[in-house]
Formats: sequence, structure tokens, C-alpha cells
Amino acid sequence: MHSFTDTTGRAWVITIHVAAVKRVRALVGIDLYTLVDDGFKPLAALIADPVRLADVLYCLCKDEADAKQISDEEFGRALAGDAILRAADAFVEELIDFFPDARTRESLRKVVAAGRTVKEKLLDHAGSVLDKIDPAAEAARWIASLPNSPGSLASTPDPSPSTNS
Repeated sequence: MHSFTDTTGRAWVITIHVAAVKRVRALVGIDLYTLVDDGFKPLAALIADPVRLADVLYCLCKDEADAKQISDEEFGRALAGDAILRAADAFVEELIDFFPDARTRESLRKVVAAGRTVKEKLLDHAGSVLDKIDPAAEAARWIASLPNSPGSLASTPDPSPSTNS
């Protein structure tokens, strides 16, 4: 079982078992077992959609939510920012643990770890590129390239008719 904390500080335990998979299929129309198909594209799509992810998480935490008298709307309100990231990570780890074959679980963990490494390297690279940008110089360059900007008017002929004929 894996857990996460929402924005209100409530802890939630995610448990994936056959009954939970059936509940998610029935209520949300997502087959958790097939999320790793096609190079993890279904899993990536689910993680990238916080609304659908919240629906899946609510289904997986429904017994706990019912015990705490938390509606699906209230549950969703408490998922934002870092809480969504923590919930997604806990969900992925629990999903991996659901698979019955130890070799499959090990392979899935390697794929997920490699994906996280790639993501971190891309974010680091994007950050270093952005750190090198001079916002004032970039803005001036873009402004100068716009029609009717002071920098571009010098090369644009005056459209008014000549009065010296």
C-alpha cells in the first residue's frame, strides 16, 4: 500500500487489488491493468489529466473517503500542486505492486525510474536555458520585430499620400 497527503493534510492510502480494479472499470471506465500497454501511453495520459487521475484515486480511496465522509468533489478540491504529484507517484508505485509477476514489477520499476531521470534532465536543461535568457533583451527584440513598432517604422515607407506633386 502506498499513501499520499492532500492539500488539507489528510493522508490517503492507495490500495490496488482485483476489487479496486473492477470498481475503477465500472465507475471511471479505465482498466488499470492496461495502463502499461503501448509504451505506457495510457498511464502517461492518465497522469497528465489531473481530473481523470482524481477520479481514479477517489475510486481507489472510496472506502476511506466514505469513512471520513468526504465526497468526490471535496476529495478533488484537496488535490492541487504538489499533492497531485505525490498522489500520482503513490498511484504508480501501487500500480506496479499490483502486477503478479516479480520480473514484470522489476521491469516496470526500471522503466518508471528511467522516465523520471529523463524528466529531471529535461527540466534541468530547460532551467539552464531559461537562466541564460535576458528578458529585457528578448522583449526588445520581439517588440522591434512587430509591425508598427518604433524599431520597424524606420524601414517602413510612409503610407500617407505625398503633398508635393
